[in-house]
Amino acid sequence: MIDAGSTGARDADAAVSRRRQHTRERLLDAAFDLFADEGVDATSIEAVCERAGFTRGAFYSNFDSKYALLVVLAAREHGRRLRELRSALAIAQDECAHSSALDLEAMSRFLEILLERISDDRRWRVINAELTLIAMRQPDIARHHRDLDRQMTDEVADEIEALMPRIGRRLVLPARQVLRVLAAGYMAGLSAADLSGDPQPAARAREDAAAWLPTVADRLTEPV
Repeated sequence: MIDAGSTGARDADAAVSRRRQHTRERLLDAAFDLFADEGVDATSIEAVCERAGFTRGAFYSNFDSKYALLVVLAAREHGRRLRELRSALAIAQDECAHSSALDLEAMSRFLEILLERISDDRRWRVINAELTLIAMRQPDIARHHRDLDRQMTDEVADEIEALMPRIGRRLVLPARQVLRVLAAGYMAGLSAADLSGDPQPAARAREDAAAWLPTVADRLTEPV
C-alpha cells in the first residue's frame, strides 16, 4: 500500500528543492553579471540580493559568504564549458575519423575544431581572471580552482592521447604538458585580442592560432 502521507511529504520536499535551486540560480546569475561588470571585490552581497530580487536571508540560506557563492559559480561555469568541450571533442573525433589524411594536418584540424566550438564568453574570462587572483590569496578557493582546472585538462589530454595512434604519431612530452603549451599559446592570443578591443576576440585568436598550430604540433610530436 502506498502511504499517501509519505508521498505528499516527498512532493513537498521536491517542491522546496526546486524553489531552492531556482533561488540559487537567480543569485548565481545576478552575481555573474555584477562580478563581470563591477568585479568580485567591488560587488556587495546586498547588490547581488537586489539584482536577484531576494533578501539577505535568502542569500545566507544558500551561501555562507560571497566567496562561497564564487566557488559555486565557478563550478557551474566550468561544468557548462566541460559539457561544451565534450560535445566539441565528439565532433572533432568524428571529423578526424572520416578524414582521408590521418597525419599532422589531421591533428591541427582536430585542435582547430575544438577552438571553433568552444564559446567566446569574454565576461567569464574577466571573472575567471579575478578568480585566479583571489585563489592566489585564499588557499580554500585555490583548491577548488585547481580541481576544476585539472578536470578540464584531463578530459582534453586523454582525447589527445587517444588521437595519436590514429594519425601515426606520438607525443614527445606527456599529453597534459602538451595541452598546457597549446592552451598557453591560445590564451596569450586571446588575451591580446581582448585588450586590443577587437569586437570578436575569439575569432581573432583562432585565426592567429591557425598560423602556428601546425608548426607547434609538429615539434611536440614525432612519427611512430
